[in-house]
Amino acid sequence: MTPVEVLSLSFNQDFGCFACGTTTGFRVYNCDPFKETFCRGFNNGGIGIVEMLFRCNILAIVGGGPAPKYPPTKVMIWDDHQVKCIGELSFRSQVRAVRLRRDRIVVALEHKVLSYNFADLKLLHQIETLVNSRGLLALSSAADATVLACPGLHTGQVRIELYDRKQTKFISAHNTPLVCLCLSLDGKRLATASDKGTLVRVWNTADGQLLQELRRGTEPAHIHSIAFSRHCDWLAVSSDKGTVHVFALGPNVVTGSDESDPAKAAAAAAGQSPAGTAAAMQRPGAAAAAAPAGLHGNGQQQG
Repeated sequence: MTPVEVLSLSFNQDFGCFACGTTTGFRVYNCDPFKETFCRGFNNGGIGIVEMLFRCNILAIVGGGPAPKYPPTKVMIWDDHQVKCIGELSFRSQVRAVRLRRDRIVVALEHKVLSYNFADLKLLHQIETLVNSRGLLALSSAADATVLACPGLHTGQVRIELYDRKQTKFISAHNTPLVCLCLSLDGKRLATASDKGTLVRVWNTADGQLLQELRRGTEPAHIHSIAFSRHCDWLAVSSDKGTVHVFALGPNVVTGSDESDPAKAAAAAAGQSPAGTAAAMQRPGAAAAAAPAGLHGNGQQQG
């Protein structure tokens, strides 16, 4: 009997559960209490990407593994109540990542990021990026803030789309290529890491200001994942060193105040605990998690 391999793992928007794509289908687990919620097996193919929409019955899936269930160039919209796909988005190149919120589906390709309206799969926005084979893409989940982060057109650059304000910001986050980026739930904070893996930087998305720099270590490492806690007071970082570092973030990250302004920093720090410390826990291969509409039609071919 061929062993089942895990191809991907992703948490839902509030970190209450997570989904695993495997060589024979996908599974969804509840975090607390931990239990398998459901399993969908396909005896003729694997699922390389699974993205949940909170805890609802709609998921986005992409074929993967040695024998994909669906083409890796398509995003399939899966309705688990009907136990079938109810829509799809087709592309000319491989899908690298998918992110969901209640009103949008965002897809990362090798050189593009495309944003669609969830209700009718209409294309809303298209962004050109640097080569993005890692599928770097982040999307805020809060209903009152629509923020997207993806690579820019230059090495180490992050592009921020503040859709509610109709603004675009560019942050020169690192001098070397990006390997990981993460938005807070409300989209106000961005965390980034480069291929060196020694530093993680936290930014204010509204103005591109650097809020805090965290040192993971002195030796190079590959950062697998980054996650903010719900209130942005903690940040978890996992790497190929077999550890998860948990950092206490400074009060300026929570409030967005500028550390270079003593008055603002003192006001923000009142009653707060010291920040910038980290604890490393031995959890090989772990993914970081700092805290626990209608749809129809087929999308047009893009990219």
